Amino acid sequence: MTFPFKRESGLVIVRIEIDNKYELKMVLDTGATNTTIDSNALYLLGYDLKDTIGTVEIETASGIIETEVLKLKVFHSLDLLKITFKFKFMIFWLTVFFLTITDCLGLTFWKEQNSV
Repeated sequence: MTFPFKRESGLVIVRIEIDNKYELKMVLDTGATNTTIDSNALYLLGYDLKDTIGTVEIETASGIIETEVLKLKVFHSLDLLKITFKFKFMIFWLTVFFLTITDCLGLTFWKEQNSV
């Protein structure tokens, strides 16, 4: 399989689609266990960040943090379509200060159930 991607600052950037209406760019991180999206991006897209389904602890490069979990109806990237995909979201301070891409497509994208 091959997929289109773009390299920015040495990172592999892929396109994702959320709920069949929003398109974002994410860093493809094969070393990341979790898929995470910046809460600022979700807020700007109109998602209510109070609609979480719980919290979990995840390990980041900076240590273990607690983050919220949100469920999307449809999540599509790299020719995979996920129905009711659960992902983690948090504030990415680099996005706030430097406007860089920090959303991360991690291994959960391939491991989670509900692929179509």
